[in-house]
Amino acid sequence: MSVTIKEVMTTSPVMPVMVINHVEHAVPLANALVAGGLKVLEITLRTPVALECIRRIKAEVPNAIVGAGTIINTQTLDQALAAGAEFIVSPGITPSLLEASLSCGVPVLPGVVTPSEVMRLFEKGITAMKFFPAEAAGGIPMLKSIGGPLPQVTFCPTGGVNPKNAPEYLALSNVACVGGSWMAPADLVDAENWAEIARRAAEAAILKK
Repeated sequence: MSVTIKEVMTTSPVMPVMVINHVEHAVPLANALVAGGLKVLEITLRTPVALECIRRIKAEVPNAIVGAGTIINTQTLDQALAAGAEFIVSPGITPSLLEASLSCGVPVLPGVVTPSEVMRLFEKGITAMKFFPAEAAGGIPMLKSIGGPLPQVTFCPTGGVNPKNAPEYLALSNVACVGGSWMAPADLVDAENWAEIARRAAEAAILKK
């Protein structure tokens, strides 16, 4: 059964943004995050092993909803879909990537940063978007401003979101979830400290909307 964009956005208050450098870390990392209560996982295509990590997590962590991030063109979109990604996240959007995304058959969370970008996607029927880079692009005040004329659109802010400011983002009416990497930073992953990652995930999972 395929996942919906609503499930992607509302299953957990925080979506882990995962940069995985070693294939053998993929499954234990995903298990730790899911055990903590974060089921929706974004595997970024920033490393050579990312696609294989998606395949392994899909095969071995049945409770995870596995998506691919850093989709920057139709080639990476096709690769992610072939690896089994259940949803797609992009840092921005281009005309060709938008066209391919609309027909790819899985939920897409395209990146936006300006009202004009939001309006262009809204015209195409897209109402769920990634706001990136959130803090650098004006953060909470910017999202409040966009929400005035465009209340129909719901966002997942990513970029500079951390445990301190995540609750403020989640308090906004037009924010369904936030994306962040603080649950599984590189040092904890490299040290294979799955217990601490699970603990951080559990803290993130109870952040209030």
